[in-house]
Amino acid sequence: MQPDNKASGISHHTLRISGIVAVIVAAVIVVTGVTTRANNNTSLKAWTDKQAVPTVSVGLPGGADDGSSLDLPGRFEAYARAPIYARVSGYLKSWKADIGTKVTTGQLLAEIETPDLDQQLLQARADLASTQANVGLAATTAKRWQEMLVTDSVSKQEVDDKSGDYASKQAMVKASQANVDRLLALKGFARIVSPFNGTVTARNTDTGALINAGGGSGPALFEISDTRKLRLYVNVPQNYVASIKQGTKAKITVPEHQDKTYTATVESTSGSIDVASGTTLVQLAVNNAGGELLPGGFANVSLDLPTNKTVLSVPASALIFDQSGLRVATVGADNKVTVKTITIARDLGKQIEIHSGIEATDRVVENPPDGIADGDQVNVADNSNKSDKK
Repeated sequence: MQPDNKASGISHHTLRISGIVAVIVAAVIVVTGVTTRANNNTSLKAWTDKQAVPTVSVGLPGGADDGSSLDLPGRFEAYARAPIYARVSGYLKSWKADIGTKVTTGQLLAEIETPDLDQQLLQARADLASTQANVGLAATTAKRWQEMLVTDSVSKQEVDDKSGDYASKQAMVKASQANVDRLLALKGFARIVSPFNGTVTARNTDTGALINAGGGSGPALFEISDTRKLRLYVNVPQNYVASIKQGTKAKITVPEHQDKTYTATVESTSGSIDVASGTTLVQLAVNNAGGELLPGGFANVSLDLPTNKTVLSVPASALIFDQSGLRVATVGADNKVTVKTITIARDLGKQIEIHSGIEATDRVVENPPDGIADGDQVNVADNSNKSDKK
């Protein structure tokens, strides 16, 4: 039986078309794969090149903070403080005021028994009586010799001798009287009294204690402090001295009253820099009418500093310190870096006030990467989300 030639021709034609279609599909797949790989390589190269350029966060310099302050430790002292020493020796007879007692000017604090001084006073009074008796006799003798001179019974020289003896005896009376007065004055110091209104902050003696005159040895018998007003001493670093003027206000907190804030005023400064610490001593006055603050206590002092509206500030993290000095990196409109040398006005911790070197329109790199230099290309991070969060 002969094959059907017509059917065979159709079959061969179909196979040919299928083969052509398969070749075309394969070519399209190959071209597509090659094109995709080329595009991926191009994208990868672009991404790699972009990653090689550092991305930095920038910001404009801020103004000087309003109401900036300087926080320092301080120490309270009584506005008036007097250690009380004995002026006479003896034994403490009694004391009348203990620590914490409020006293007034002239109030009796203690009494001293002075047996030695009492004997000296008795002796001085006896000497005074003797000289007074002698001067009386010398006066009578001088008068008689003056009368005898009128009758030429004695010589002028003898009369002068008697008159001189009388004058000498008068001087001895004055000396004896002065000695008695001195001892009486010392006897007055046997009563120890308060020199001003205040509080007894120390008592270092007791009944029967041996008292030595003077303040050269041993502690004071008492210490009186006027705590209605306190002095507060603070050591201010040299670079802030010019900002601390008389009348500058300060806020104070103390450990025992952490929920309260007190106010102090600068009264004076030492006017010199301590070479060991590089600071100057500043004295402030604090009203303590309520007695809540204690002399000798510690305080946290926050001094108000004047604000310079023309000063710019940058984050402390923006500073670059190397062999070229103190600098900051800025980014121009073309995203290229310009490193600028600056001078600091004040270091406020997280913020640094800049005296010179940058402008208010400079975009400052807040965290410059290591090795950043003039002309480096950078990418600027988008801070819009960060700003929104703020």
